[in-house]
This record gives sequence, structure tokens and C-alpha cells, in this order.
Amino acid sequence: MKLLAEQFVRADVSLRELQTRADRAGGTRLPRTTCADMLAGRRFPKKAVMVAFLRGCRVPEHQLPAWERAWERVRVNQMPAGSRENHGVESSPGTPLAAQVLATPDDTGTARAAGRRWRQAALLTAVAVPTAVILSVVVIAQGATPQRGASEEVPDHIVNPAHIVSDDGRAFPRGGSSRFTVTVNPANTGVRLIRRLDVGVGLQHATITVDGTPAAQWRPLPEDGIYKWRDQVVTIPPNLTTGRRSLTIVNTCVSSSGFNEFLYTVEHKVNGVWSTADTVDIGRDHTASEAAHDYRVVGEDWADTQTFAYPPRKEAWSVQ
Repeated sequence: MKLLAEQFVRADVSLRELQTRADRAGGTRLPRTTCADMLAGRRFPKKAVMVAFLRGCRVPEHQLPAWERAWERVRVNQMPAGSRENHGVESSPGTPLAAQVLATPDDTGTARAAGRRWRQAALLTAVAVPTAVILSVVVIAQGATPQRGASEEVPDHIVNPAHIVSDDGRAFPRGGSSRFTVTVNPANTGVRLIRRLDVGVGLQHATITVDGTPAAQWRPLPEDGIYKWRDQVVTIPPNLTTGRRSLTIVNTCVSSSGFNEFLYTVEHKVNGVWSTADTVDIGRDHTASEAAHDYRVVGEDWADTQTFAYPPRKEAWSVQ
């Protein structure tokens, strides 16, 4: 089932856009919550929902029958062993069942070939989710060429569904800015600002002021068209934070690529220990958090929900 996540990553669309495409096509609807639950492995889709999802991802019509057959194999393999035998499903010796069931629908190889690909991907493991055959990793058989960098030495064709996150955010162009106020412990000896961003838009650059004083910069990061989520970390000079209970942060974009923001986590160091002091959730679905932190944006040119994956290795999620 998690091969659906691969198609979503390739399509590079938002859940809102998928829902709109399905509404325009008529027939089965694609609520954003349904798609998010399906991509996260919380819900096994009905066949009609899966087909509508694939059409929304622009999967060619001639490939859809193979996807439907794969869906049927997954459903049959949810049944007790006796029921599977009655449906004519057999397991290939030495080949993980999930590899047989979830072989890429348009792959012309056999289930044993899928098993070989499975064994070659050393990172594949199963997760405990409602469907026993759902994988914890997506095997992308026809993967696009990824950007190297944070994902170096990790197979480019691996996406872990547990690393897929849906979040809403905002963006603004050069000259635009965002502002919010956060709470910290006045006994802090250091503050870190962590921003979730979409690095599918590369080279975002912005200046940071704290209570009107220049403090740091969001340095440009290289574009990654496959693993688009990153958590960028900036350390604020202690002389701007120690003794203060609240900090007003202003980010001003200075790059032609613009600047996007989805979530801010503020950490402070108190008695030598780092902990979370505050969080600011950005986006139309989190206006309560924005209001609580007096969030304001100048020059906004985008606001929507995105569903992307973090890199395979968790240590690559956070960048300076």
C-alpha cells in the first residue's frame, strides 16, 4: 500500500489539490483527511478511493488495472491462511509476503524479482499497523533522480512512510516577513529556533531579529526534490535572550526563492539542559496558535497544506 506514497511524492501536489482534482472529475471524493490517514498508514483505502487517488496523482489510465489487482492481493492476504488458499493466493518460497503483494503494479518482473529487490534494500522493516502487509518503507521501482546531500549513502529509492508528514504553512517573497512572540525562561543561557521548511524550494535566505536587534540568519539550504522536509536550527546569541521572558522574532526574506514556514519550535537552555520552551504552528488550520503568538505575515503569496517525507536517516532531519 505504501507504494501509493511514492506516487504522491512523485506527483508533487498538495492534498488540497488532490481533493480539487477529484471533485472536478466527479465520482469518488478524496477528502484531505482520508488521504492523510491513508498515506500515514492509519487507514486502508477502498479500491475506488485508491483509484481516485492515483488519477489525482496523474498515474496513466493503462496502469490502473494493475494497481487494482495489487489492491485485491493485499485484501486477500488480510484473510486467514485458509481463506487465502481458497482465493488461489500462493507464497513464493523465501520471498517476504509483503514483497509479493506489493510488487510495483507496472513491474513486468515476477514476485520473486520483487523479493530480490526487497532483500537488496537493507533498510526495509515491517511496522505494526492495521494491515499486516503494509510496509514501513516505500520501494520506488522507477524513482526519479534525487538530490544528494543530507541523504548521502542512503539508497535513493527508499522512503519511510513513518517519515511522511502533512502540515500547513505559509510563504512570502523577498521583502516579505513574518513576526511572532514566544515565551522562554528568563533563567535561560541560550535559545534555539527550529523551523520546519520545505526544501523543495531551495536557497531560502532570511534575516532574524529579536526584539528589533539583528540576531542571526536562516542560511540558504540546497534544494531536495525527494525528501522535502527539514528542521533548520538557528542559535540566538545569549545576550539577546538571558533575563527575558518573551522574545519577538521577525524573519525577513532576502532571497529571490522566497521563504516558507510550517512550524517553529523554540528550545531554551536552563541549568545546562535543553528543553522545549514554546511552539508556533503556522497555517490556516492553526490560526489559534498564530493568534496566541501574535503571528503576522507581510506579503504572503502562498498558504496551503503539504505532505512530504523527511530523509531516511533521522540525523539528517535537522540542519544548521
